[in-house]
Amino acid sequence: MKKLVGAVSLFSFMYCACSYALPGAVDMDGPKTITADKIEYNVKDAKIETRGNTTITNESGQTLKLTDSSFGEKGTQIDGKDVELWLGNHVYISAKSVVRDGDITTARDAVFTACDGCDSFGNAWEISATTIRHDLAERNLYFHNPILWMYNLPVFYFPYYTMPDPGVKYRTGLLMPDLSSTNNMGTQINLPLYISFSEYHDATLTLSYLTAENPMIQLEHRLNATHSQFRTRGSYTHNKEGENRWHIFNNDIVELGEYARATVQLERVSDKTYLQKYGFYNDQPYLDSGATLELFGQSGYIVADTHIFQELREAGRTEATANGNILPNIRGVYQSAPIYRETYALFSSDILAVDGRDNTSMQRVIGDARIISPWTLWGGNRITLGVDARYDVYNFQNYDLIENPEFTGVENRFLPSGYIEWGLPLFRPGENWTQVIEPRARLTLMQHTHTKELFALNNDSAGALLSDVTLFSNNRFAGYDLWENGNFADYGMRWATYSSNGKSAEIFLGQSYDLTEHTDIDPNSGFHKGASDYVGRVALDNGSWLGLTSRFRIDRDSFELRHIETDGRIGTSRNYIYIGHIWSEQLQELFLGQDINETSGGFRVQLTGRLSLIFNAIYNNTYHQFQRHAGELYYKHPCYFLSLGYHRDYAIREDYAGNTTFQFRFGLDY
Repeated sequence: MKKLVGAVSLFSFMYCACSYALPGAVDMDGPKTITADKIEYNVKDAKIETRGNTTITNESGQTLKLTDSSFGEKGTQIDGKDVELWLGNHVYISAKSVVRDGDITTARDAVFTACDGCDSFGNAWEISATTIRHDLAERNLYFHNPILWMYNLPVFYFPYYTMPDPGVKYRTGLLMPDLSSTNNMGTQINLPLYISFSEYHDATLTLSYLTAENPMIQLEHRLNATHSQFRTRGSYTHNKEGENRWHIFNNDIVELGEYARATVQLERVSDKTYLQKYGFYNDQPYLDSGATLELFGQSGYIVADTHIFQELREAGRTEATANGNILPNIRGVYQSAPIYRETYALFSSDILAVDGRDNTSMQRVIGDARIISPWTLWGGNRITLGVDARYDVYNFQNYDLIENPEFTGVENRFLPSGYIEWGLPLFRPGENWTQVIEPRARLTLMQHTHTKELFALNNDSAGALLSDVTLFSNNRFAGYDLWENGNFADYGMRWATYSSNGKSAEIFLGQSYDLTEHTDIDPNSGFHKGASDYVGRVALDNGSWLGLTSRFRIDRDSFELRHIETDGRIGTSRNYIYIGHIWSEQLQELFLGQDINETSGGFRVQLTGRLSLIFNAIYNNTYHQFQRHAGELYYKHPCYFLSLGYHRDYAIREDYAGNTTFQFRFGLDY
């Protein structure tokens, strides 16, 4: 017999050293090291024997400690005593003895944990068993008489338990259930089953038991292919009133090459209140189903899409979406190469078909051609010239136009326009701060049309609302169909300062002036005959714990505040307070009948290194009541997480009268 004694690097036994096949052991190529008080190698039997304390370390850092061991060169047989095995960060197995025969490894009087050393006062959780058996072919762990311990206290006993070893990424099986309680729906217990079809294809089937309603089934399906991804989620229940209630949300993306992509989207629900009542609602005012095809080029793109809407709002409300389904909408844009210096041409077209409600429909074709010429002159002056020609053709069926109700026929209109825009950014660099002052002005010349030519005033327009964002744009109004109708000027002043360490501040103030008398327009929009209201914004960011942005509109005559939107955040990612507020005065009771006044806010407090408290709310100041609020106490341990949260919704619609939901979740990480 030939013997090797001492600490030895065994390159010839790499496979043996790394494939002892205890739970979670992973075959890896590369040098492995065996260290022992005494090592003997039997050349004839191709067998290694160690005496005393033995340590085996593979290339990935996994470490096996045992005493008086023996194993074959090919790793098919192994046995040892007092085993300690670290399979990765905090993943640990100990056993009185271990024996391997082929693909089966058996550890007796064993303990398994994925939380070794996470806390100084004990492992957060571990499973002890009289026997832990590992099947290398199936990559499964089998526990006999297991006991779940948490912080050295026995919590739960069950005679038999199986789980995939930590080296398995995906495996079909039950997931940790979660619990919630709702005032209208009773206690809800979700029992999820994870189904793995392949590394790129899986699903989660959840059975939800409700004490105050019939059970519900939820399904989420996921598939990733080479150039596509498919996502579907939905639910179904047959409630106690005998109604079938359900929802399905689907989103598929298929890459059709380097320059093309297709998207299919499906959003449908059985009725208007199901999503809210069963906890799937996400403030969506309507559901949008359809498909999109996108074609990209170096100088342009084409997008064709369809939309079939399902309305979730109360009947009779003012809607900002198209009054019907869009079948289809095709948009194309092409930008030419520079014609002269930086001058270029831009061509676009838009084809839209709207299948409206109440036996109405409309088809529209828009063609638009522009030439844009930017120039930088002496002293830093920037001049941009633009010429635009647009032509529209509409075909109406039973449409209510401004001066012609239930009109059927063809209408067309032509809108030539042009503009000149000037800006002069003045920089003042400093050692730590750089300041910028930029006056800016734009004059737009546009054909003035009469009222009868504004036949499509509100077909796809969400309305007119003056803000700092709409100034200096080709169209200050929302939508394709709402015309500017005449000459106007935009002007404003911007001051900003930036520091070398990310701090910044900004102030902007501007106004619009209509040189042509406007047709009647919403008095709440901020537009008037002649000068408009003043609009502006203020922003402040100290680069670390403070961020603030506020947009506002001030009455042109009285200088009273008419509209303001503010968003602010104070704190870090772990401890912060945020607040948002919107207030808009309604000069005429056209919409809600009262001023819009809403506050949203929340906070997060890191109570300890692992425990945090989160809260958010929306409050309607006009009606002096919450719209909703929610909170959560969340504990994140390296080995597990748990949370206790609630959500209160004050909405009242049909069979939905607001829910208060409490939810408890717990999960193990390994």
